Amino acid sequence: MHPFTPLRRAWVPIAASIGVLAHQGDQAVRWVVDLSALLRLAALAGVLVLFGVYGFLSWWFTHYSVTDTELRIRTGLLFRRTAHIRLDRLQAVDVTRPLLARLTGVASLRLDVIGTEEKDQLAFLGEQEAVALRAELLARAAGFAPEEAVRLGEAPQQELLRVGPGQLVASLLLSLGVWAALAGGLVAPVVVWWFSSSPWAAVVTLLPMLGAVWAGTAGRFLTEYDWRVADSPDGLRLDHGLLDRAHETVPPGRVQTVRIVEPLLWRRRGLVRVELAVAGSKNDLLVPVATRDAAHAVIARVLPGVDLEALDFSGSPRAGSRWVVPVWWKGYALAVSPEVFAARHGRLCRRTEIVPHAKVQSVRLTQGPWERARGVADVHVDTGANATVTARLRPAPEAAALLYEQAARSHTSRAAARPDRWMTEPSP
Repeated sequence: MHPFTPLRRAWVPIAASIGVLAHQGDQAVRWVVDLSALLRLAALAGVLVLFGVYGFLSWWFTHYSVTDTELRIRTGLLFRRTAHIRLDRLQAVDVTRPLLARLTGVASLRLDVIGTEEKDQLAFLGEQEAVALRAELLARAAGFAPEEAVRLGEAPQQELLRVGPGQLVASLLLSLGVWAALAGGLVAPVVVWWFSSSPWAAVVTLLPMLGAVWAGTAGRFLTEYDWRVADSPDGLRLDHGLLDRAHETVPPGRVQTVRIVEPLLWRRRGLVRVELAVAGSKNDLLVPVATRDAAHAVIARVLPGVDLEALDFSGSPRAGSRWVVPVWWKGYALAVSPEVFAARHGRLCRRTEIVPHAKVQSVRLTQGPWERARGVADVHVDTGANATVTARLRPAPEAAALLYEQAARSHTSRAAARPDRWMTEPSP
């Protein structure tokens, strides 16, 4: 690993020590006051040396190797741990560059493996070494021989979309959730102070509110700043971040669901947000904000052959739906094409969820007693990303027919589905 790594590893015991001192509080202060100035400096120097030795040894005993079939990561100073990551189970390799790492010219690799919740990580490598190793791992995951995988290097890319800072700021200002969080952050502490007459209670109420406001405004801006989407043989590449720069990959063939989000104030300007459900991955955002045409062009790379403009949505029937879900029933709609199953819901914030037939794992029909009385039913399609897309409040005869038709479409569509591997194309 890169020689910068020991500095990162040393922060683990430093953070633990700070936590212990904060927990002890007054006792720690009394202990420090009782020491002379010379002993304080000696104790501080000893602690820094101890933490530095820990960081150095943890770095010294961390190794990785790439074999023909797997990536092995061996770590541990007292207790050894060896992770065996099968290359044919890799579905994404992300390069991340935190702010301090960018200043020192290093990067970390985050490995997204099918069937695991957490990502294994290699931190830190030199930037060039990290990019080269990522390219080699992806090439080997695609089935290339080791020598050829090294020779291929980083796959070329073509930029499809870039979100400018102005457009990102405008999208945040037009989000009702941001204004609701700001209003709550201002009003709730005042109300608590008024009824409790305790400033501390108001502060305790204010802190989580500030966290929510930060996450929805400045936090999103820092994360989604300079968002770029590029097309390459190994999938769609996402680059973003102001302080911490991330380079992520949306693996081909692993996208289970595409969700188009249209908040109320965005619709007048023709803006949308595109989210994903990817099997075994936590990369769930494709486009933070873009015009509808630009977003559809990117979705076309994820769902080849799907014409979103041609989807013909039919709403839920007025006769039965308005008694089951008053007012909001108008937001439900369904469209089925030869390629996808698409359901829409929401009136203030409209969400359209699109599932390729080949990604449907199961189909279910549910009907509560009130729905039976009104002659409507819900049809659910489940995908491999533990997600469900629901067509709500369909006429009961239509829902029953849709259940069997969708099962048949899903079965026949898998034969022509694009592969899950990188750098490959479907067989003719």
